Order: sequence, then C-alpha cells, then structure tokens
Amino acid sequence: MQQRGKPEWLKVRMPGGERYNQIKARARDLKLHTVCEEAQCPNIGECWNGGTATFMVLGDTCTRGCRFCAVSTARNPPPPDRDEPQNVANAIAEMELDYVVVTSVNRDDLDDQGAGHFADCIRAIRARSPRTLIETLVPDFRGRTDLLDKVLDAAPDVLAHNVETVPRLQSVVRDPRANWEQSSRILLHAHQRAGQMTKTSIQLGHGETEDEVIETMRLVREASVDFLTLGQYLRPSMTHLAVKEFVTPESFERLGKAGEAMGFKYVASGPLVRSSYKAGEFYIEEFLRKRSASGADA
Repeated sequence: MQQRGKPEWLKVRMPGGERYNQIKARARDLKLHTVCEEAQCPNIGECWNGGTATFMVLGDTCTRGCRFCAVSTARNPPPPDRDEPQNVANAIAEMELDYVVVTSVNRDDLDDQGAGHFADCIRAIRARSPRTLIETLVPDFRGRTDLLDKVLDAAPDVLAHNVETVPRLQSVVRDPRANWEQSSRILLHAHQRAGQMTKTSIQLGHGETEDEVIETMRLVREASVDFLTLGQYLRPSMTHLAVKEFVTPESFERLGKAGEAMGFKYVASGPLVRSSYKAGEFYIEEFLRKRSASGADA
C-alpha cells in the first residue's frame, strides 16, 4: 500500500536564484533540454545555483515508456537537432562548468539509437572546454556493445547507465524493452574498455526489500561499477507507478555504508539523491583530477 503524503525529509524549497535563472534562460535560448526539468528533479534549485546541470540530448521525447519516468514518450519523435552538439558545447563553455553530465532519451527509432549523436556532443564539448570533465549517462542501446563503443571512442571521463531497480522488479518499473541483462552487459563492457570509470543508480520505494537492494549492489559491483547512487523514487503524476514506501534516511545511511564496504569508490545514498547529483559529481571530479595528476607524476 502506498503511504500518503511526503515525509518531512522529502520537502524542498521551490527553485529560484540568479544562477538558476541564468542557466534556465540560456538553455531556452539555445533550445536545449535539461533532465533536471524534464525529470522534475527535486535538487534542481540546489544544483543550478551551484553551477551544475545535466543536459539531455536527442530531444525531449523518448521512445520508451518506463512507468516511473516523467519524460514524454512517442513511437517516432522528431529527428535530432544537428546543431545540438555545438549548442551544448557553447552553453557549457559560457557557464564555465568543471563537470557536466550529458544524458539522453531512448531513441530506438534511430539506426544507431543516438550513439553517434552522443559522441558528437562529447567531442564538441572537448573542443570548447578541454578541462571540463564529462559524464555520459547513456541508455542501454538494446544491449548492443558496438553502439556503446561509438560513445566510448569519444572518451567520456565517466560512463553511466542506470539499472534503476532490483532484478525482480525490472519488468514492473521499466519499459519491456529494458532488462537487467542488457544493463549489466552495458556496464561491464564499458569497464572492460581500458578500465572506463562507470556509474549506476538504483531507485528505492518500489517495493524492494533491503536484502534485495544489497544483493543488487553486490551484482553491480561484480560488474566493476565504480560509483553508485541510491535515491527515493517520487511519483511524477497519478498516471505513473505508485510509491510503495518512503525509505527512511537511516535506511539510506545503512545502505550507503554497506556499499562502501563492498568497494565502490563512492556511494551517494539519501532520499533526495539522484543519478546526476551535485555532491557525487564533486567527489568524482576530485577523484578523477587526482588520478590524472598521479598518472602525470608517474
């Protein structure tokens, strides 16, 4: 049974502020989409005012219909904007961002499912902002590692893909074209490509048990995932999947410690944590820059 009313720990301020308004206005000018808005992220005010934003490429309409997601869906969305890679790169350069996340909708309608467009965005950002670290949060490409290789060839600093929920609930939460096996294959293949740093995210509140979450964490760690985020699922509307449970901050803290003991390089675990999360990105940025400096010294 769904619990009624959000608990106090899930209540956040309405977004606003000078930096927030600046990023929102510039995104509109360049016809860019942000997952912060499309997915109704509760941290949008905190992140945008802190100079962090997640850009969503390949349009604002997805070919899939995951039951938790607020993004619009259609069988044949409009074609990708050819100017988008350069517009994203220009926006990031103007905002002088140190760490950016580039994600996308699913585009099953395209021959390469958007992998080439992803790669173009990475290369355009590198050309304009060579010091900016780039995390790409990619779809599962229907498990096709040859399409994933197109993205990896452009050399993102972190390759992220979200498993979303525990194996038992995959068919309940995600679109039928998504599954645990495809997601695991994508994450493992990314790691096997010259030790690519990888990241994934799990939503809580779909009716999973804590033991199932810990087992899921163990499975993604076996796939050599480096960074993990755990957050509370929040229902975007009455037509979306109902929340089964509001997980307590104490439970999130316990799971976070369990993840650290498993050997993840970083675990962000809390009710308002999302896969693109400012605190996590700050840690990953510091980790990558220190690793790069150590390599240069060696």
